[in-house]
Amino acid sequence: MSAATHPAAPHHLPAFITAPGDTDVLTVVVAIVLVVAVLGVGNLFLRLHTLPERMAHKSQKLQFEIVAVLGLLALFTHQHIFWVAGLLLALVDLPDFGTPLRRIAGSAEKMADIPPGEGGTAADEAGRSRIIPNDKHGPVTHA
Repeated sequence: MSAATHPAAPHHLPAFITAPGDTDVLTVVVAIVLVVAVLGVGNLFLRLHTLPERMAHKSQKLQFEIVAVLGLLALFTHQHIFWVAGLLLALVDLPDFGTPLRRIAGSAEKMADIPPGEGGTAADEAGRSRIIPNDKHGPVTHA
C-alpha cells in the first residue's frame, strides 16, 4: 500500500487527520477531556447537593438529621422541594428547648431528693403504687 494521498484530496491535510494505523490523538484528547468533565460536573453536583447537610453539620443533632433525610429524599425522588426545604432548615437556627427543660427537670429532681436522671422512673413507680378511690367498689390500686 502506498503512502501517497489520493489525487483528488487536498494537498495540505489538517493535523487531526491521521494515517491508517496511527493513534488518533484527537480522539484520545477528547476522551480524556470528557472523563475529566464528567467527574468535575459530578463532583460539583454532589458538593452542591450536600450543601444543606454541610451547613447543618455544626447545628443541633436533630436539625442535622432532618436536613440529611431531606437531602436523601431529594436525591432519590428528584423532588427539588426537599432540597430547598433542607437548605432553608439548615439556614435557620432552631431554638434549643431541650437544655432548659433538662435543667428544670434536674432541679426538680434535686429538690425531691431523687438521684439525677432517675426522675422519670421514680415518678412511674410512685404512680403505680398510688391508691385511687372508687366509689362503687372501694379503693382500687392503680396498675
